[in-house]
Amino acid sequence: MLPRALPPFTWETAAARVRSMEDSWNDRNPARVALGYSIDSIWRIRLECFSGRGAIEAFLARKWVRELDYRLVNELWAFTGNRIAVRFACEYHDNHGRWFRGSGNESWEFDQDGLIRLWIACIDDHPIGEADRMFFWPLGRRPDDHPELSDFDL
Repeated sequence: MLPRALPPFTWETAAARVRSMEDSWNDRNPARVALGYSIDSIWRIRLECFSGRGAIEAFLARKWVRELDYRLVNELWAFTGNRIAVRFACEYHDNHGRWFRGSGNESWEFDQDGLIRLWIACIDDHPIGEADRMFFWPLGRRPDDHPELSDFDL
């Protein structure tokens, strides 16, 4: 893993931080993902609001039991000081083989150590046919030559 980018961000450091978070989510290891967030990080996602790395790990463990073969593409949308806005899309299937695409926006606020202390997500999920999938790389990190989110009509 690359050294953590610290605020205040430049375009380059913000983009590197976005990619680093994407990589950790694509590994689908809740404990590794949680290390990118402060110990008392606050999350707001859909109907849930919780705080702390333990709660983050528990949430992600539940998520990736339901969202199988999860693949995520993040894109830096905007940044300033210690905040980054991201747009994203992910694809996954359930245990019945039904595919879904989630997309939306996230707002990240960082502490002085470069850890996310506030994470707010707005997500829309909808079913897709397997033929409509766009993210086909092997599970894990998205290859560098894979199209970026802006390359898709999402």
